[in-house]
Order: sequence, then C-alpha cells, then structure tokens
Amino acid sequence: MMSQLLNQEPMPEISRFFGIIVYMYFKDHLPPHFHAEYNGQEAQFSIETGNIIVGDLPRKQTRLIQAWVEYIGKIYSRIIWNRKWIMGN
Repeated sequence: MMSQLLNQEPMPEISRFFGIIVYMYFKDHLPPHFHAEYNGQEAQFSIETGNIIVGDLPRKQTRLIQAWVEYIGKIYSRIIWNRKWIMGN
C-alpha cells in the first residue's frame, strides 16, 4: 500500500523538523490525515489523534510527530486540510 502512496502526485511539504518531513495531498481521502517521512520510511497520521493509520516510523520519530500534532499540527493540519477540500489547492 505504501508503494501506491509514493506513486501519487507530489505533496506539498507543510513542516520539517528533526529530519521528519510532513506532507499533505490535495483532496486526499478521509479520514483527515497527513503523511510523514523519515529516513526513507513513510506513514499516514490522523490529524485528530496523532495515531498512525498506515505505515510505520521508528518509535522516537512517531513520538515527535505526535507531540507536533498535540501542540501545533492538529490546528495547522486541520486548517490546511479544510482549505484543500474547499478551494482545491
């Protein structure tokens, strides 16, 4: 399944920290989520919970992403997700 994700259109980068890159596709499927990549590994994370939906990342990076969701990413990602669905870009 992850190989299918990598073959889609390029995703805009919305954040980068500690070697982790956070992306979000335009008009992506529900539930609201973002993609995170670290050292060649990729996972989808729920915007609401910060939990991994698909894929796998090392535990340390997963915890960093979950902290990002808790403090910054939940609001930031929700705004971007809604804008992408409403405006289409």
